[in-house]
Amino acid sequence: MSIVHKIGRRKTSVARVYVKPGTGNITVNGKDAKEYFSTDVMVYKLNQPFILSETVGQYDVTVNVFGGGNTGQAEAIRLGVSRALCEINAEFRLALKPAGLLTRDARMVERKKPGQKKARKRFQFSKR
Repeated sequence: MSIVHKIGRRKTSVARVYVKPGTGNITVNGKDAKEYFSTDVMVYKLNQPFILSETVGQYDVTVNVFGGGNTGQAEAIRLGVSRALCEINAEFRLALKPAGLLTRDARMVERKKPGQKKARKRFQFSKR
């Protein structure tokens, strides 16, 4: 098996994920995942597809991610890894799909409209 390339998205974050057989190293933008994401919760989100598919330590992951914030980037990487694992072995889908790891969360910030204070909030009206 060669390198599997998949894309994951969340909010405005886009993650290009490359998965290959290895020892379980996760590299995000040239840094180790624990160094790039400071909290353990974010690192857990990256490892969640491997935990559910029982493949912890079997694949090396290289990620280029940009846009959005920490949570959006972590969840974009999680989606990309989940998609890559499904391409490697279709049986992993049975474990990942019920956990919601293969669902693209398309919610994004609504744009600000002209003549309004924010996306939906209007300027205050006064009769005076």
